[in-house]
Amino acid sequence: MAQSLSKVYLHIIFSTKHFESIISNQIAREVQAYIVTTLSKKGVYTEEIFINPDHLHILCVLPRTMTIAQLVSAIKTPSSVIIKQKGIQNFSWQDGYASFSVSSSRVHSVKKYIINQPEHHKQNTFKEELRLFFKEYDIEFDERYVWD
Repeated sequence: MAQSLSKVYLHIIFSTKHFESIISNQIAREVQAYIVTTLSKKGVYTEEIFINPDHLHILCVLPRTMTIAQLVSAIKTPSSVIIKQKGIQNFSWQDGYASFSVSSSRVHSVKKYIINQPEHHKQNTFKEELRLFFKEYDIEFDERYVWD
């Protein structure tokens, strides 16, 4: 095969530093649009995105020339700058992130999950949510290092 082809869906989740609930709905909407545009310029197609007051979910397609770490950096770095410009001066995202592969047959359900974040978080905290993902994906983790 002369071409290198791939389509890898990723569900990426990370929080604000120390889970601070500091991102307003207005700022979230503006930053979501900014992230989608920024990623598009890098060849990343965003299927869905939602920024909660204390964390972000994004479902996107990983370009074959980019690592997951590069993709997360392309989200965190410029969005931090924009959030600070919007008036949250001491803003930062947590140091780490969670990333999960999504089969094409589950893309619709993950999109629905992301869209329904406000409803979902009436029942589960961010930590509870992430623990459920770790369990579903059979990821061992150490509580001392996951939360920053």
